[in-house]
Amino acid sequence: MRTLLKNGKINVGANQLQNAAIWIEDEIIQAIGLTFDEKNFDQVIDLKGQLVTPGLVDVHVHFREPGFTYKETIKTGSLAAARGGFTTVCAMPNLDPVPDSVENFEQVQAIIKKDAVVKVHQYASITKKLRSDELTDQVGLKQAGAFAFTNDGVGVQTAGTMYLAMKEAAKNKMAIVAHTEDESLLFGGVMHAGKRAQELGLPGILSATESSQIARDLILAQETGVHYHVCHVSTKESVRIIREAKQAGVHVTCEVCPHHLILHDMDIPNDHGFWKMNPPLRAADDRQALIEGLLDGTIDCISTDHAPHGFEEKCQSFLKAPFGIVGSEYAFQLIYTHFVKTNIFTLEQVIDWMATKPAEIFNLTAGKLQIGSKADLAVFDLDNQYTVCDQHFLSQGKNTPFVGWQLYGDTTHTFVDGKLVWKKDGK
Repeated sequence: MRTLLKNGKINVGANQLQNAAIWIEDEIIQAIGLTFDEKNFDQVIDLKGQLVTPGLVDVHVHFREPGFTYKETIKTGSLAAARGGFTTVCAMPNLDPVPDSVENFEQVQAIIKKDAVVKVHQYASITKKLRSDELTDQVGLKQAGAFAFTNDGVGVQTAGTMYLAMKEAAKNKMAIVAHTEDESLLFGGVMHAGKRAQELGLPGILSATESSQIARDLILAQETGVHYHVCHVSTKESVRIIREAKQAGVHVTCEVCPHHLILHDMDIPNDHGFWKMNPPLRAADDRQALIEGLLDGTIDCISTDHAPHGFEEKCQSFLKAPFGIVGSEYAFQLIYTHFVKTNIFTLEQVIDWMATKPAEIFNLTAGKLQIGSKADLAVFDLDNQYTVCDQHFLSQGKNTPFVGWQLYGDTTHTFVDGKLVWKKDGK
């Protein structure tokens, strides 16, 4: 099948766009030019002047299957990713059963192979059942296809356990990906410990809950030489110590989520579970530190931490609702609208943080728009404003405070290996 994408635009530096046509054949980008003879193609798709980017790469999603399919499935989660322009995603292991053995891991892989519409790389857990101190069989899990190791959803509480896991991962040339949360510092907190928590009468989560465990892990990462990746950085202290560790030569990378870049705790209007996420929305100066961390290279990439839940369980108080926010379907649009259109970030930077860099960090075959690369592509309408509507979500999760927001950059097409896997309006 020869496919021609005509009348597209590609980013060629900063916010500069250039007209482009893309020839796809055998799942590969064969040529990029201005025009091609349409008679030579089996399929011609007119992109009508819209932006074409490498397919976005999200290294942090929760697809909930097996075990919690009332929240999400691999099929619905991957469709939501495609709706947002993501062609490669990395799925967390807080499942039931946890992919902590080759047998359990292969069970998840079988569902991915059957149902996923985008490329899904599955994490295995660092320890058995996530909360134990018993390490998993890293060699066996790597051979089964594990992307990296993480206990996301909970932090590894024991330094000795993390040290041994890092030592083994370094030997196996695998990454340790950390949800950093010292539970001894939680004190029942449900949102950031700040003025807004006091106003709402809710127990707060200290910034040190996150940053103190990062500090511990950075010392261990330096000791073991492992590739250590920090999930969803949210505090200014975390940014500072990661910056210092990079300067000291520690092999550390990290990610930040759109909601932490755009919102802070004083934006929370009331005690409603849609605003409850982990880590929580932090203070305004934390938010500014995250933006500065992206710009100076301390923070490497943007991920969504797409975390769907049942509607009823999220429509509760902070004290009862589970942590989590969905994000796959509008992450690029949030960043484009709030940072590119306001000249804080360039389009080139955003594509780098949301496609190229996450692929490079984990050595994935993704994140490139060039001749010879896989035809994993996303197309965005940068000119027309649209409204975030949860009734249009492909995810089963509706839990987000961004419903009703006006955004630019809606996804119109998503291609995986040259195959159209999602199109706006389905036409």
